[in-house]
Amino acid sequence: MATATISAQGLVKRYGEVEALRGLDLQVPQGTVLALLGPNGAGKTTAVRILTTLLRPDGGSATVAGADVLHAPEEVRRRIGLSGQSAAVDENLTGAENLEMIGRLYGFRRRRAAERARELLAGFDLADAADRPAKTYSGGMHRRLDLACALVAEPPVVVLDEPTTGLDPRSRLQMWEVIHGLVRAGTTLLLTTQYLEEADRLADDIVVIDHGRAIARGTADELKSQVGGERVELVLADAADRPAARAALAAVAAGDEVHDGGTERSLSVAVREGARSLRVVLDRLEADGVRVLDVGLRRPTLDDVFLTLTGRTADDEATPGRAGQDGAGQDGTGQDGTGRDGTGRDGGGRHRRAEERDAVPARPDVTSEVPR
Repeated sequence: MATATISAQGLVKRYGEVEALRGLDLQVPQGTVLALLGPNGAGKTTAVRILTTLLRPDGGSATVAGADVLHAPEEVRRRIGLSGQSAAVDENLTGAENLEMIGRLYGFRRRRAAERARELLAGFDLADAADRPAKTYSGGMHRRLDLACALVAEPPVVVLDEPTTGLDPRSRLQMWEVIHGLVRAGTTLLLTTQYLEEADRLADDIVVIDHGRAIARGTADELKSQVGGERVELVLADAADRPAARAALAAVAAGDEVHDGGTERSLSVAVREGARSLRVVLDRLEADGVRVLDVGLRRPTLDDVFLTLTGRTADDEATPGRAGQDGAGQDGTGQDGTGRDGTGRDGGGRHRRAEERDAVPARPDVTSEVPR
């Protein structure tokens, strides 16, 4: 197994009586993508804030690129790039000026900072908007610029905290292409997301988090195998044909009962021999004169996995007041762990004060004199 570039053992974080993390373990081998998958309030962002030295854990340990997050936070910051849920760019500066400023903070000379800015603007399809103020950018452009800022110093590790939340489908696809490019370049990525399709498409391994604990881990296919194989699903033209359709499905069932779908005309069943089972069902329905509006063979999705493991969909938030809620997600008061209420406004509250107490200042290590 490849050496773990990101490693965490037994991470614990509490906010008063609320446990945001309850002994979380993570291993991310070099050059791979690990997705932390879970609903709002599961603990994903709290884990990210600890691994990026923005928050002190109450228990456990972690290293990133060989540096300890508690004992060598400055080294960790030199080796990572972080793109959070909200784009951290200066709205009044142009795209090029934002990138050049980050380069200068990292100690780049003026010419090198400008060169790196041009490289990133071209790579992120922002060259045409290089001289426009960031406040004129679309949501997708903001996210791409924010990720470009995280890559100025070419870090070996990049942490993406829900990078496509709030983006339209086209912008999301563009971000996925950017992330694929980072992977091809050998970057190690830690990705948090509540989008199951995103984890399925981008991650080498997935850790499902619920109430501050890892409840499952593995590849997308390994997780899907936990909820069984393929299913034959059909929608009848006439609900009166349910008995005949149920009998046809029961004939190919893989030891599972026939399930009712979302309407009185829909049915489904798990099968072992997908394509063959589908043909058997269709032949029997035709012989019995049963008309169908829709029929198909469906593989399990990560939605099915999450529903099986947690009893709810990934769109649902963690139950307010229960342990394991994300200190940087919904805490039952409408505020997140940074005091924001989901709109970027400061909602105040004890979680924000707790984070201010525990937070470690994070910024690029700058020299006392920026080179000219």
